Amino acid sequence: MASAPSSTAARERDETVADRSAYEAVIHRLSKASVDKHWEPYKDIPWDDPEFLVDPADPRWELPEVDKLGGHPWYRSRSPETRARIGLFRVATAMKIGLQFENLLKRGLLNYAYRLPNGAPEFRYVYHETIEEGHHGMMFQEFVNRTKMPVRGMPGPLSVIAQVAPWIPLISTELFFVFVLGGEDPIDHVQRKVLKDGQVHHPLEETIMRIHIAEEARHISFARHYLRNRVPRMPRYRRLMLGIISPIILGIMARIMLAPPGPMIRRFKIPRNVVAEVYLHNQAAKQEIRDSVGKTRELCDQIGLMNPLTRRIWKAMGI
Repeated sequence: MASAPSSTAARERDETVADRSAYEAVIHRLSKASVDKHWEPYKDIPWDDPEFLVDPADPRWELPEVDKLGGHPWYRSRSPETRARIGLFRVATAMKIGLQFENLLKRGLLNYAYRLPNGAPEFRYVYHETIEEGHHGMMFQEFVNRTKMPVRGMPGPLSVIAQVAPWIPLISTELFFVFVLGGEDPIDHVQRKVLKDGQVHHPLEETIMRIHIAEEARHISFARHYLRNRVPRMPRYRRLMLGIISPIILGIMARIMLAPPGPMIRRFKIPRNVVAEVYLHNQAAKQEIRDSVGKTRELCDQIGLMNPLTRRIWKAMGI
């Protein structure tokens, strides 16, 4: 009778070792992929090629189908030049918010890496990711500069509050990587839809999106595997707290990434009723927000963050 618990304990140890080995193998593959296939913004993007020049009146800047304003009668009634400028302002603002988010992300990753022990495989990959995010920031800012549009990204108060994000890893690395997915998944979701929508897009925008999608796929994969490895082994009370706060973070982040920028609404005098119809009361727009966090929602369910209480929070957050 005494041998049963010992046998069970041994089996659990073997499973833990196997899981850890599989997790480390994924990290090594991601690190190798970052070496084998990566991009540099000032080497791999022909910024000064005539085909890549930014003309605010270029009809290829018109809003894609994923942005519901593009199909509204108010937008369709604007001149082609105005429609193009609205679309360009939208793209430039998304890139500015993206580089601000990645600025927070890089600082958080370095805070996480600072405390890793010698020999931790995560250290190398985190530095690969930090370098790639640095390239993305330069790529996004160069695009914004070339539009010559006065985009500022996150609203001021939100930007101030967001400064706490880099310190999250000092409290909970699991919470930090939920934050990471909250910013990366919605952008990835939208960019993939834009590239598949059948519209003709400006080659500069398309090139930037393709580079971003390819490298972000690795970053998203790392965050997901990290959470799969860590969350199931967390104490139950900590897992409950993470399950409660995760849908709040994801709901807020999805809206930050997908909501129409206030400066765009004011600059182009978009009527309030149009904004309400397109973004606030439009079921398709609400579904887009839910879809943008769909993969992270599925992950949270798989790693034990879903229960009757947390499902109510997911529903309350509209995701």
